[in-house]
Amino acid sequence: MTTTLIVLAHPNRSSFNGTWAEASAAACKALGHKVLWSDLVEMGFDAVERAELYNGNGNCSDFDPLKVQEAGAKNGDIPDHVINEVDKLRKADQIIFHFPLWWFAPPAVLKGWFDRVLLHGDMHTVEERFDTGRCRDKTALFCVTTGATEAECGPSGKEGNVQLLLWPVAYTLRYLGIKILDPVVVSGVHGYHVGADRTELEQRLAGVLNDQADLIAEFERRSAIQFNMDQDFDSDGRLKSGSQSHNPFILPLN
Repeated sequence: MTTTLIVLAHPNRSSFNGTWAEASAAACKALGHKVLWSDLVEMGFDAVERAELYNGNGNCSDFDPLKVQEAGAKNGDIPDHVINEVDKLRKADQIIFHFPLWWFAPPAVLKGWFDRVLLHGDMHTVEERFDTGRCRDKTALFCVTTGATEAECGPSGKEGNVQLLLWPVAYTLRYLGIKILDPVVVSGVHGYHVGADRTELEQRLAGVLNDQADLIAEFERRSAIQFNMDQDFDSDGRLKSGSQSHNPFILPLN
């Protein structure tokens, strides 16, 4: 049985983001999946990693998050609410993230979830990352809304190319070895539409919800974001000359 984890990062479960996440869950259940939920705001997930959350590490001047996470993973000193999230992530075959873009990035609670749940020494190690990541058996999909229009979020848009804005989030998961599918982006989603514009938006969003079952059914056949493989880099971690670059964030020296 496939296990799907739905991660929602929006403060309003009745928002389109929340309703869209519910549609993903319903589609997964219809396919016989076991569905796990992480509604980060509703559950009050603490997004700030800090010393006092770990026993014996109350001195902030000595707090090294990577070392403390690694030690905590070995001796069981990880906060329960983080362990619960790690356990869901471990069980999941696929993860569907639902979130809006705010200030050209996901909401802070999702970044905090990455900071605290993707534990060093547990979900990844220095030796086990990227091509050798511990989560190579998992696949993720981003279902994202923007307030800006499709044109504004396009490659030449004033708001910046949404595909590039999502790259740091995708690369976070790539670090763990997770396969990341091409994101689904719904633009122009905000509460200031009136009249015919609001009617058009409501019809468009209804179409997205209606199509979600088909999207989930085609999950594994959806194209994936391309990344450079470990072998494309030299011993200093630089992209080798002649290696293909898949995005503007990693370019060869010449």
